[in-house]
Amino acid sequence: MSLYILDTDHITLAQQKHPRITQNIAMMPKTMIATTIITVQEQLSGRLNAINRANSKETLVRAYLNLQANILYFSPMQILPFNEMAYDHFTELRKQGLRIGTQDLRIACIALAFGGIIVTRNSRDFEKVPQLQLLDWS
Repeated sequence: MSLYILDTDHITLAQQKHPRITQNIAMMPKTMIATTIITVQEQLSGRLNAINRANSKETLVRAYLNLQANILYFSPMQILPFNEMAYDHFTELRKQGLRIGTQDLRIACIALAFGGIIVTRNSRDFEKVPQLQLLDWS
């Protein structure tokens, strides 16, 4: 069985109830769906930045509600770590001069470490990573 690793763009679309993505997620056993700690970091960083920028009662309350919603969204989900194997892939691909953003490369290396398939709309960057499998559910 394959492990489908949702990239940040697909997580965001799933949170917005994108019909094709939510349908694909619903059809899969929970054990076959995951995301990465990098995606969690990206989303929570955005939420924390919104809290820090809030300049009114309404924006601060909304920012905290959004942070809480993100935490609840991720709580039942399998979150794959950036472990030693992912780090080894990362350093090897950097040595090869691969031109891809750091966060995307970290996500790709987690997928390589766990033998998963990245589910993303960002094929332009991820297809540069050798042996990485990609799908787009959008």
